[in-house]
Amino acid sequence: HAGKKAVVVKTFDDGTADKRFSHCLVAGLAQNARKVTKAMDKKKVEKRCKAMKPFVKYVNVRHIFPTRYQVDMDLKKAVDEADLKRCI
Repeated sequence: HAGKKAVVVKTFDDGTADKRFSHCLVAGLAQNARKVTKAMDKKKVEKRCKAMKPFVKYVNVRHIFPTRYQVDMDLKKAVDEADLKRCI
């Protein structure tokens, strides 16, 4: 998901048995909601707001470009790692 905005949920500095390199659990949006204007009817507005497509995946630390922004909520509660392992 190159160029997409994401948040690092958890980091693995020493790697794991599966991935022997340092990596992160990342959550973000692969596709944002589309622009909405006043002239659009209610049905079209709902359709454009549903277009958001989230993603959760493991990414190599060297493939991430960090910024100075921080999130003030605990993301480990929002993303359960056990559920993620079943999806992968």
